[in-house]
Order: sequence, then structure tokens, then C-alpha cells
Amino acid sequence: MFFLSVIEHTLRLPPHLLSLPLKEAIKGELETLFLDKVISSLGLCVSIYDIRSIDGGFIFAGDGASTYTVVFRLIMFRPFVGEILVGKLKSSDANGLRLSLGFFDDIYVPVHLLPNPSHLLPDPDNKHGVRWTWEFQEEQFPIDGKDEIRFRVHSINYPSIPVEQEKEAKPFAPMVITGSLDYDGLGPISWWV
Repeated sequence: MFFLSVIEHTLRLPPHLLSLPLKEAIKGELETLFLDKVISSLGLCVSIYDIRSIDGGFIFAGDGASTYTVVFRLIMFRPFVGEILVGKLKSSDANGLRLSLGFFDDIYVPVHLLPNPSHLLPDPDNKHGVRWTWEFQEEQFPIDGKDEIRFRVHSINYPSIPVEQEKEAKPFAPMVITGSLDYDGLGPISWWV
């Protein structure tokens, strides 16, 4: 789920940061640039692990900032396909479920990856207004958000950035995880206790 990735980056360090120790100033700028950002095919940047090397310090003509070439390691979040994770229900609708890990919310479980047979039922007591229910041996098992939900990573996608986006469209997600509940031991934890 978490791994280290080595990155080389040309970094412009503004003059107001030159009073700080060099490594501290560079780490602060790297955190501003990379933390909570998704790098395609690498995942979500969680933290700067360490700085391997700092070269340069050139000041280009007409610019008061110094420029460094920095090699550093990032802690990245990117689960592998088939990995089992535990999340909380964020929302549910006719398309399926949306789950959250707390720090990452773009996890979707489409209808065809829910346990079979599953039914969407109206539920006025639920904050989502509806809930999915799995029917097994004439018993109903609700997915209502009270418990944590185990899911298997089915796929990870990095959609291309849209050129234009409608005003009412949901926010763009640079990394989308598709999950599955259609396997033994998956779903709300209370189902299996």
C-alpha cells in the first residue's frame, strides 16, 4: 500500500527562504509542491522521506532565486491490485458505493462488484437515503456505514485531466481506485464476526 519512490526535481528556491538552513528550506518547498498530490502511475504523495542529494545553487540572470537539482524519496500511497483494505462508507447510490480511507476518498465499488445478489433499498434512517443489502440464504445483510468495510482492490486508474468541466460536475479525481466486495470475508466487518 505504501512504498518509496526516488524523484529528481529541479527546484527554484525563493530568496526569502535562503535565511533557513538549506536542507530545511528545500524540504519545505518540496512538501508544498508534492504533498497530497497524485503523480500518475506512482500514486498519492504522503510524505517526504529523505533528501538524497542537493546540487547546484545557480542564480539565473534576472531571477533572485537559486535553482537546485534535488534527488529525494517520497512515501507514496498506491495499493496493488488484489490487496485487501478497510474503509468507511462515504456514500451509496444506484451506481454502487463510495468508500474512504480517511486520507483518500476516491474509492468506488460499482454494482457489478457488490456481493451477488445485492439490492438497493430505500432507507429514510440512513443519511444516504438508500442502502445496499446483500441477500444470502434468505437473510439480509445491509451495507449501512455503521461498520468498517473490507474491500479488494480491483483496479487503479489515473484519468487524464479534463480540458473543461461543467459547474455541477463532481471534482476531478487524479487517481481512482475500483474496489470489489464480491468475495468471502469482504464487506462490512460485522458480517463475518
